[in-house]
Amino acid sequence: MNTRKSIKSLGAALAVMALLVAPNSWAETQVPEDMVIVPGGPFLMGIDKEVDPKTKNMSKRQQLKYAVSREAFHDEGPSHTVNLDTFVIDKYEVSNKQYEQFIKATGHPAPAYWDDHNRNQPKQPVSGVNWHDANAYCSWANKRLPTEAEWEKAARGPDGYKYPWGNELNENYANFGRNKEFTADVDSYSQGKSAYGVYNMAGNVFEWVQDWYDPHYYQASRHSLNPTGPKEGAFLSATGTYLDRIAVGKKRVIRGGSWYAPAETITTTHRFWNDPMNNSYGVGLGFRCARSVENNSELEGRTYYMNALIEMGAEKYPQAMKSIENALSLDANNPEYLELKKMIQKQVR
Repeated sequence: MNTRKSIKSLGAALAVMALLVAPNSWAETQVPEDMVIVPGGPFLMGIDKEVDPKTKNMSKRQQLKYAVSREAFHDEGPSHTVNLDTFVIDKYEVSNKQYEQFIKATGHPAPAYWDDHNRNQPKQPVSGVNWHDANAYCSWANKRLPTEAEWEKAARGPDGYKYPWGNELNENYANFGRNKEFTADVDSYSQGKSAYGVYNMAGNVFEWVQDWYDPHYYQASRHSLNPTGPKEGAFLSATGTYLDRIAVGKKRVIRGGSWYAPAETITTTHRFWNDPMNNSYGVGLGFRCARSVENNSELEGRTYYMNALIEMGAEKYPQAMKSIENALSLDANNPEYLELKKMIQKQVR
């Protein structure tokens, strides 16, 4: 009994050590500055939700008006398994300071709100950018916009949370619903960061992602490996699903809600859209960048090893075993991996 307790304590200590040591060792030298690594593998994307049966009894005109709500216009399901390769994503939303460097280097036009003192401070997220602006910045920074699937996995974490921090709404963990009348600094709300260490994936500014938007993509898609969204956006028309004439045309996906948007928009599965030329929706359109991890089995193996340490510390031994086996599949003779596997095996017997 004492041995079991001591091993559990050791597992917890290792997990804490992993989190403390990682930024100063292998992660510092191999993961780009201010980015975090998200390990490859499967995760559950989207959420299953039943449409309100009352809408079936509505007139066509009533249905058209009702279709703007999340309940009637269900684009977050069905939930489905997606497999992603390992990737890295910006820890923070792109800031005004970073975007200013881009403007000076390229002569790119300034975004909306650039002269608004409530939104143009150096550490606040750049806002008022359209999809093309965001895409151009990421390319200049030798990165790219994250895919919608990558964004969701980075936000949900390994446990598939409803919010980046967990399954319960907490008004102190994110900037949304006009709790404050402007955007927060990109490193604010540390308690609300995702399990992978990504800040402000709920609220602050809506974030552009790479994908075109199609409300039925989850239903029709069979591409579960590194999906990049539909080939082109669905044409949304004022005579179809939406009443608002601004909706006409093909759209790109935006994620995460904003400081101005209500709580319903900040869940990790919530999907919304905007015209790729629009730069002002919700008084806050921003973004963060991502980058693929290509042919780096050492980095990927080390990521699985770190996950195993964390899962062991949380006494999730079956998950820890799976993670360390993934690490060993990439580096079968690594003594650290082999030793950790022995420790985990003692707990699962």
